Amino acid sequence: MNGFQYYTPTKVVFGKDTEHQAGALVREFGGTKVLVHYGKGSVKRSGLLDRVFQSLDDAEIPWVELGGAVPNPHLSLVHEGIDLCRREGVDFILAVGGGSAIDSAKAIGYGVRYDGEVWDFYEKTAVAKESVPVGVILTLAATGSEMSNSSVITNEEGWLKRGYSSDLGRPKFAIMNPELTYTLPEYQTMSGCVDIMMHTMERYFSHEMNTELTDHLAEGLLKTVIHQAKILQKDPQNYEARSEVFWAGSLSHNGLTGCGRAGDWACHQLEHELGGMFDVTHGAGLAAVWGSWARYVYRDDVSRFAKFAVNVMDIPYDYADSEKTALEGIEALECFFRSIHMPTSISELGVELTEEQIQELAYKCSHMDKRTIGGIKKLDRTDMEHIYRMAR
Repeated sequence: MNGFQYYTPTKVVFGKDTEHQAGALVREFGGTKVLVHYGKGSVKRSGLLDRVFQSLDDAEIPWVELGGAVPNPHLSLVHEGIDLCRREGVDFILAVGGGSAIDSAKAIGYGVRYDGEVWDFYEKTAVAKESVPVGVILTLAATGSEMSNSSVITNEEGWLKRGYSSDLGRPKFAIMNPELTYTLPEYQTMSGCVDIMMHTMERYFSHEMNTELTDHLAEGLLKTVIHQAKILQKDPQNYEARSEVFWAGSLSHNGLTGCGRAGDWACHQLEHELGGMFDVTHGAGLAAVWGSWARYVYRDDVSRFAKFAVNVMDIPYDYADSEKTALEGIEALECFFRSIHMPTSISELGVELTEEQIQELAYKCSHMDKRTIGGIKKLDRTDMEHIYRMAR
């Protein structure tokens, strides 16, 4: 097991009606004027936003609002939020929504306290030294951004999707009421489940040995999401299932399932370019590329893929042919994706890749031929092209 640091300072407030505690929590963490940042109409239509505003009013905390966060959140809205916070003297940001609003809020927080261009952090040419603190009211189980140190932003100039990680961006608190997810469309729910699984699997697929406890935590989380996703297909207002998936989303990306090992993260990097160029839903994009990535790299650690097949997908171990077991596990996960109506190819996302687009995706993913990605197998630009080609 590798040495590691595990840091998860976010206060979680979990359960029914917890959104009414927003004002008190902002005050607890020192906020005196708040930017409430959210997406589009759903938080308004549901009445959630009114409850949040009332909670802030009850705590006598003034607020301003900024809506418009979209999937694959845009840098232009981050700039708008930075300007608003500076103009209004905001000292706390409350994100109401899913990963897009949270990631955008984190970027705004970095930018308010930085004299340069906030995109510098995402281009890795600068390191954040301070940030406006962020709190979260979560409405979608998916990205785990409510407890993570990471955010991902899309720059409309070139449609580059880049991530930045800093412990300064970890939310001070996360309000998690599973009832807020009842009305999500099935596609969003299941895309979220895939995202949760992939955050866990990006850490699970690594060459480190002797990580049995971390492996078992990851395997249990994955089996839980698979089981609960099937329940939510039939009963989307099942509180217990929503609760399990909600909590799994947070644990999948707060570092717990990666303790003691390095992750792979190639699938996320490959999908980021798809999301940047074609604005596809993140979880669905991950499902579309995972099988092709797995078949391209599994021979570099057959035993790890076989372990996944047996312990997560319940495939009997073939002692005469571990490679067969590994491949059956890959196919079993793809079958699960199909069963929850998630894509297993890029064409199922409505994107018919040309050869020129494949080359552009790989060029961007390799940061213009300046990096490799992956841990199970180091992937250069040519490897990336092969995987995109396999996945189309």
